[in-house]
Amino acid sequence: MQEKILDSLRKKYDYVSGDQISQRLGVSRQALWKHIQELRDAGYDIIAVPHLGYRLESAPDRLFEFEVLRGLKTQILGRRIVYFDSITSTMDTALQLGLKGASDGTLIIAESQTKGRGRLGRNWFSPKYKGIYISLILRPEALPGSVSILTLLAGVSIVEAVKEFTGISCEIKWPNDIIIRHKKLGGILTELNAEMDKVNFVVIGMGLNVNNDKSGLISGATSLKEQKKDEVSRVGLLQEILRCTEINYLNWQHKGAKPILDKWREYSMTLGKRVKVYCQSEHIEGEAAGIDADGGLLIRKDSGVVKKVMAGDVVHCR
Repeated sequence: MQEKILDSLRKKYDYVSGDQISQRLGVSRQALWKHIQELRDAGYDIIAVPHLGYRLESAPDRLFEFEVLRGLKTQILGRRIVYFDSITSTMDTALQLGLKGASDGTLIIAESQTKGRGRLGRNWFSPKYKGIYISLILRPEALPGSVSILTLLAGVSIVEAVKEFTGISCEIKWPNDIIIRHKKLGGILTELNAEMDKVNFVVIGMGLNVNNDKSGLISGATSLKEQKKDEVSRVGLLQEILRCTEINYLNWQHKGAKPILDKWREYSMTLGKRVKVYCQSEHIEGEAAGIDADGGLLIRKDSGVVKKVMAGDVVHCR
């Protein structure tokens, strides 16, 4: 009902009478007033003037389901949205929903997370109404060994979306960091539920600093607001991320990994650099010589031996 009320107010830039809205939506004036109050409580600036009606002055930059769906240019991703004002972790919720059969493209959105997590169990700082904290449930027809490419796919999609929506260029640090001018803008976490020869579902988590003030960022991090010197519409950016991700996701399913890998190489800040990769039991140092078909990083050691790394922390030596 609140979505329909907003649609009525957005159709005109002037006042809309309460009688018109009530008759159009089939609700009483008292019920309409209650819904208007709830919208105001959610951050919508709605003016009420006797004998004139209601006028929408401004809308909050909130990632409500109806705001994201309005103008969303996808067919699959984000067509079912589960929204939370605050949650422990979108990843945990997505995994639970995936086990319950949530459909391909289901999107979990949180305005904040109390236990947001990144790769290797690290915490992800998720201040309220500042960033984009989402998890996508995907059900690709693919073998378990091929879906590691989805981390790279998500990185490519974020870089493309940020460039298209804000004009800001980003880079990707293998395997999952989104970087602007050597500072971290966001990260990606991919988790898989599969059998030996079948993918049940994949969850891709994305965290992005959008309207964080510089004073509220941890060391080594940045936000789009800091880079652009202006606030960015989180709704618009999320819609663009979903659009770019869907295009790349469908291309991967129909054309394989090559188009994604080609794009990833273009946006990579890791390839060609001397790096140290810290794995669980060892560290490997050498030149980041390439990326494998499944997203593994190829390290050419000083001995000339090339070693493939699928996970680890990368430090750029120079």
